[in-house]
Parts: sequence; structure tokens; C-alpha cells
Amino acid sequence: MSTEDPLSPLRERIDALDRELLRLISARAALAGEVAAVKTANGDRKFYRPEREATILRHIRERNPGPLDGEEITRLFREIMSACLALEQPLAVAFLGPEGTFTQAAALKHFGHSIQAVPVGDIADVFREIEAGSYAYGVVPVENSTEGMVSHTLDLFMGSPLQIAGEVTLRIHHHLMSREPDLVDIRTLFSHQQSLAQCRGWLDRHLPGAERVAVGSNAQAAATAAAEAGSAAVAGETAAEIYALKILARRIEDEPGNTTRFLVIAGEDSPASGRDKTSLLLTCRNEPGGLHRLLAPLAEHRISMTRIESRPSRRGIWDYVFYVDILGHRDETLVGKALRQLEDASLYFKILGSYPEAVL
Repeated sequence: MSTEDPLSPLRERIDALDRELLRLISARAALAGEVAAVKTANGDRKFYRPEREATILRHIRERNPGPLDGEEITRLFREIMSACLALEQPLAVAFLGPEGTFTQAAALKHFGHSIQAVPVGDIADVFREIEAGSYAYGVVPVENSTEGMVSHTLDLFMGSPLQIAGEVTLRIHHHLMSREPDLVDIRTLFSHQQSLAQCRGWLDRHLPGAERVAVGSNAQAAATAAAEAGSAAVAGETAAEIYALKILARRIEDEPGNTTRFLVIAGEDSPASGRDKTSLLLTCRNEPGGLHRLLAPLAEHRISMTRIESRPSRRGIWDYVFYVDILGHRDETLVGKALRQLEDASLYFKILGSYPEAVL
């Protein structure tokens, strides 16, 4: 009877594939170095190209034969691209901190782990740091599928010259974490106000007597729970790892599809990638049918509007500005025609940027 290990041939094939993968990844990295040399010789210092990355990742996802799913294969290739880009030029990205927030997770999902990710105190500080040129890009939350828009982010665009250069969508999973061993020991619960709202049903059922305290971020909540006896935090898994907390309950969000959208902000937006969005700020006269007439060019040119949100303009009582997302890039012919008509019809008009749609 043969005593040969039946796994041995399979392991040999895996080892051979690993060697080939290593060779190919190294070859790709070497080409990235050549790209950097050519750009430098031509005086081009723009090494990160969001539209090209988005196009590459879409093609990889579309051609993926499995068995790894599209999200996983996209994550692997993004990390390869991130490491190669770091050879060309290390990318500094500010995010709404502290460390352990979902915004940090969104930044790493979009740019990969080879960036220099810098936590910043609040959303306004992220805007200020990018405006000052301290960092090339910033990542801020703008919308949650359960709780709606992050109004502070929208308001900051009104007075900022920054543009939207990309978007990230992140599936949000909230976990209950603590130093305490059991739910009965928890008297105080810390989390961001949106996270408390997104887990309200679960908390009402399982921790009805615990005091709920809203703090600036889920990472801050985890840090506080790590320091205070009898307390717990609602946060992401990364925060539990950073602050050495035990996860007492996983995925306590009330909506299983809970997703947050984040924006990548920069000094300029992105060239067309072939599958893009454009964001705008608009105002119209406060009169019957005013908004309908204002948005008519979108219907005329068959352009889809994916989001409209009103915010006080702060220029007068009951005066509002509309934040609008549409499909398409401002450099596309029909989109450009519609935008010119919108500008002519608006009392206030501002293009916040055109950028690739999020690669899920």
C-alpha cells in the first residue's frame, strides 16, 4: 500500500503558484518604479490616479472567475496597487480620527494599507488640513443608509474650495465591547450618536437600563470603555483590537444592510473613468415649481439624479441650498450641457467634483 501523502502534490502545485505570484507581483512593482521615473522626468508629480485605479479594479472584478468573490479579489488587488504606488510616492491621507474609526477603515479600503493614514480631530479639521496642503487627500463620512446624510460634511462644502475626488461605501457592523465579562455588569454605554441610533432596537432589548452617552467617535467610545469600569462601547472590530476590549455581542445593528458612504476630498477632482458621479450645490427661487424647473435639464438630457438633500444656506431665513448627486462626469457632452443649463437657472451653483463611482 502506498504511504504517499495525498496532499503532497496539491501543496507542491500551491508552492509553484506562490513562486509565480511572487515573480509577477515583483515585476508589477518594478514597472511601477519605471512609471515613476518617466513621470518625474516629464515633471509630472501626480502619481495617484483615482480614475485609473477605479477602472482597473472594475475590470478585475468583472473578469473574476472565482472561487474568491468580487469583494475579496478587489481587496487583494487594491493592496497590490497600494504597495506599488508607495514605491512611486508615499500617499498621505487624513481621516476623521482617532484610530479605530469606520472612517479609517474606509480610507484603507479605498487607498490600501500602504498609505500614511493620519487621524484628525473632526470633519472641519480634515477640510482645513487638505486646504492647507498638509495632506494630499482626506476621507470624511457623508451618508448612512439608516440615518441619512451627515449634515456637517455638506455644510463645510459651502465655504470650501475642495473637490470630491472619490467615494467609498463601507458595510457597517457594530459590536458591543467591554472590559467586563457579561452584559449584566454594564451600567454605561458609549458610542457615536449615529451608532447608538443604528443599534437602538438591540440596545432596548438587551441593555435597557444602561445609560447611553454619545461621544465624538466610536474609537473614543472604545478608549473610554477601556478606562472605565462598568462601561461598554459600540464600535467596530478594529477598535476592540486597538483598545484590548472583549466583544460581548457581534453585529448588533438593527439593519443588516447598514452601509455608510464616505467622500475622498482633495484639491481637485478626478478625470473621467467611464463610470462616474458628479456632485453639485444648487439654489433656486422660493416659488411654486421652482425646484422642478431648476432640475428640468437633467430629465431633458436623460441624466439620473441619485441623491438630493436640502440644507439651510445660512444666507437668510428659510433659504436652502440643495446637495445633488448625478450619474456621469462633468466632461461628458450631455452632462456638460445639463450643467450649463443648471448654472444659468440657479441663483447659486457650485460643482463639488466629478469622481469614479465606488468600487464595492
